[in-house]
Amino acid sequence: MPAAFYEPDGELLRATELTRGPWDPGAQHAGPPAALLGWALERLPDADEFQVSRVTFEILGPVPIGPVRVRAEVVRPGRRVQMLGAELEVEGRVAMRASAWRIRPGEIELPEAARAAEALPPGPETGDEHPFFDTGQELGYHAAMDWSFVAGGFREQGPATCWLRMRQPLVAGEEPSPLQRLLVAADVGNGISAVFQPGRHLFVNVDLTVGIERMPVGEWICVDAVTVAQPHGIGSAESVLFDGQGRVGRGLQTLLISER
Repeated sequence: MPAAFYEPDGELLRATELTRGPWDPGAQHAGPPAALLGWALERLPDADEFQVSRVTFEILGPVPIGPVRVRAEVVRPGRRVQMLGAELEVEGRVAMRASAWRIRPGEIELPEAARAAEALPPGPETGDEHPFFDTGQELGYHAAMDWSFVAGGFREQGPATCWLRMRQPLVAGEEPSPLQRLLVAADVGNGISAVFQPGRHLFVNVDLTVGIERMPVGEWICVDAVTVAQPHGIGSAESVLFDGQGRVGRGLQTLLISER
């Protein structure tokens, strides 16, 4: 098994087979490149003084498994709030684009009414690893993550709650950051809460928005997801995101749904 999702290659990063998604054996799952764009955002100046609080990824086309280039910039500077931008390029084509807000944290007294209402799901030690979709590929994103379902499963239709943990680092030789751990997992909402059979339908997300209320603690990320579909072939997957201490944010994906 490769040592990481991406390996440094000069000024580029080379995607390994661990990035492979379920729809095309030559294309990446959206989770690893989303996390890689988060990696680029974290390398901007003053990253330690701010927290990324919302990031939206526009998926502009398939991301092939191979060399990629990422770059990031501060689009709108500010003392307390800043807007960031990042792009992932493949062979001169922008395949994914991210826009993010980051906020300088401060200390406030939190009223009880502002606390998260969602109960923390049962922990990963209580769950089961359900069989993944039949992709015909031994290596891929599905093999690079630990999966622990406490409700639902890949081959069960309807809402699901699953804990995920990276088995390998995002970039070879680097310890994954809390943001990377969150972003690499947040894109699975439509996959774990599918309302269609993967062999008969596509339910591909064209974007991903992650609202981050606080950075997660620990290696495990929980995705509590539900998919809603409409008969004209458009839907959405909504997820509440947790770590072992409670809610950390929310994810939203816009879905294209069609028969194969």
